Amino acid sequence: MKTYDPLQVTARLLGQPAALSDRCCGEAGSFAVARPDIATQVRFRKQEELHQGIAKLTGKPQATNGEVKLLTSCPACQQGLARYGEDTGVETDYIVVELARHVLGEGWQQAFIDKARHGGIERVLL
Repeated sequence: MKTYDPLQVTARLLGQPAALSDRCCGEAGSFAVARPDIATQVRFRKQEELHQGIAKLTGKPQATNGEVKLLTSCPACQQGLARYGEDTGVETDYIVVELARHVLGEGWQQAFIDKARHGGIERVLL
């Protein structure tokens, strides 16, 4: 994923254009603990960028009713970006989860879990 243009990959996989929010959230990992002074500045800049992106997509500074979703391929970023939800109204998720939902339908996770629990998956390698 990281070797390709994220906007092209996302647009092609999801069948719709995507906007890039390419700034660190300042929330994930040990950055916020080790350097809270810098992380706070980074966080405010990211929140500013998110509000601008939401405004471009919706005409409003804050998203409502799940109209904007922020996707990432990084678990640490997903955790950090999820912290912006209350201030921005944006939902955050992994791009592969969103892709699975689009390709396999809304119930894909439960179907996968059911299949795994009932012997449908013999080997899993992560």
